Amino acid sequence: MNESVASAAEAPLVVEGPEQFYKMPKEYQDLVIHQLRAHTEGELTGADDYTQLLYPMAPDPYERKMCCERAAEEVDHFIRGAEVLKDLGIDVYYMMDQHFQERQHYRTDAVRKIDNWVQRGLFSMIGEGAVLAMIEEMAQSSYKPIADMCVSIVMDEYNHVAQGRRIVKQFCATPEGRALVQAELEGVWWSTMLDLFGRSESERSKLYVKWGLRKYTNEEARQRYCAHIVPQLRELGLDVPDDWTRGRKFL
Repeated sequence: MNESVASAAEAPLVVEGPEQFYKMPKEYQDLVIHQLRAHTEGELTGADDYTQLLYPMAPDPYERKMCCERAAEEVDHFIRGAEVLKDLGIDVYYMMDQHFQERQHYRTDAVRKIDNWVQRGLFSMIGEGAVLAMIEEMAQSSYKPIADMCVSIVMDEYNHVAQGRRIVKQFCATPEGRALVQAELEGVWWSTMLDLFGRSESERSKLYVKWGLRKYTNEEARQRYCAHIVPQLRELGLDVPDDWTRGRKFL
């Protein structure tokens, strides 16, 4: 085999758009649609989280403004995902009329139970940080419309995470505030963040990797993210829980 043939054989899969999409095996089509539905639903629910939960508890006008800006970005992300699905003949605008509890693809109960600003900071710093890690994988998707969609979404999500880190850092500036963050981290948010990546042995995540729709399996992505976020938490004087199974729903 000459070098040019070998190079072609090793080239990553790229599906340019709907025409090529419908020539792909059904397994690939089903995975793309499932991933897009989950992502798009999650973005819309994220907007609801910012407007229904976080905006009312924001401590000052600046933080309320930030909630409005983040919510607008989440809706924009929903629109982008909905348009990619529309090009595949799938309409998801019915989600606009759903109560968030009717949405099944992307539910995180801990988010709906946020009741203080410390939790709000952790939600964005480590929760949205975990989601950002997944979207960065999608930005390298074999389905080009997904990859193109996610490039700008990644930039927005970095702002979401940075806002959460700013809030957490402000609390950690005093011993009393740091103790509050530590309690929330140990209580719910560390296990919630770990669960965001899904089940370790998920067969679907392996298929995503097989078809180039993701770079890593659930467990690989979880471990990579932990290697990224743990030093940041420790830098703020926080202790990461030793038991990474306590309170978990998805092992």
